[in-house]
Amino acid sequence: MRYPAYILFYLLSLLTFMQQVTAAVLPDERADVMLHSYEGGELTVSGPAVLLRKNIGTSTSVFYNTYTDNITSASIDVQISGSPYEEARTEQTLGVDYLTGKTTLSFSYTDSTENDYEASTITVGLSQDFFGDLSTLTMGFSQGNDTISARTGNDPLEFEARSSIVRSNYRVGFTQILTKNATLGFGFETITDEGTSAPGQSTTLNNPYRQYSFRLSGSPDIRSYAFELYPNTRTSNALSLRGNYFLPWKGAIHYEYRTFQDSWGIRANNIGLTYVQPISHFVFELRYRVYSQTQADFYRDLFDFEGQFTFMARDKELSTYSSTAVGFGISYEFAKNGWGWIDKGSLNFSYDLISFEYDNFRDATENVGGVPAGTESFYAFDADVMQAFISIWY
Repeated sequence: MRYPAYILFYLLSLLTFMQQVTAAVLPDERADVMLHSYEGGELTVSGPAVLLRKNIGTSTSVFYNTYTDNITSASIDVQISGSPYEEARTEQTLGVDYLTGKTTLSFSYTDSTENDYEASTITVGLSQDFFGDLSTLTMGFSQGNDTISARTGNDPLEFEARSSIVRSNYRVGFTQILTKNATLGFGFETITDEGTSAPGQSTTLNNPYRQYSFRLSGSPDIRSYAFELYPNTRTSNALSLRGNYFLPWKGAIHYEYRTFQDSWGIRANNIGLTYVQPISHFVFELRYRVYSQTQADFYRDLFDFEGQFTFMARDKELSTYSSTAVGFGISYEFAKNGWGWIDKGSLNFSYDLISFEYDNFRDATENVGGVPAGTESFYAFDADVMQAFISIWY
């Protein structure tokens, strides 16, 4: 079962060191090895990640990236309508960047596999420098095909295909060097998801195991459950603003604002601020992030009765909630003047504490203990996100 999207966001947002490409210049040859960990809400995700990048001649760079998640879950959703589980997900990416003049062309293929979810994605991109290399235009397109399965009966080892999803991602960005101390960038992204169910199945874009809650007929203080019903399509748009300001004492401030909306009625805003300070062989980083969103049109914590509407969901990711993240990072650079075949290297550690607060998603486990349905406490939890990695340039 694929774990919640907000966890994937936090884990992958910390992996940008593995995917940075500088326009009009081939990426450096390097190798990165990382251990990552997410723990919060009775859910643990951990595992290794490896990146290898090698240049071929002066115009081509190839890379291979593998990322593994070992997942143990006894989250609130599992406690209500399932049993704790363990599983693993492995993602592999093979890509190439080709430099011609001031243009960089990129292509990659990603394959992700777990016991009940398989996904493959093809990505193409273009980056173009102009106006004396002060401006950079980027464009990209990704096409993904996912196959979702679910357990058959009570056998934990047997699965059957339930639905498939086609995902299309279109994005464009523009970055401008304003002064010797400041840069500013804009980005726009559109994502379309279209799900198709197997005959006799109703699951499409939703988790095939998750259930919505409704008042039990004749006993309105007791919750009963049925499988969620989602639309077959979803379109989302995101607009972002990012910038850097470099300070006289070699420090730097990075800031970001992102706004999001989709066809399900969700509206979200994200604000992030990071301060970076190099001192001798060390680089220190402090960061702060605030995120908030409104609920989807078809979300409710508690419906009045089963089948009340055409679409019904109780996924907390679709509720009204906010999160605050505070974190730090520290890097130590070694072999700055080279050491054998190594040009330079760095040891890195990063930690974030993320607090989630839900405005209309209640802790339904309290209902089992006798608290009337709809009066339980609003759900909240903290999560720890850590990563440790070594990077070697050669």
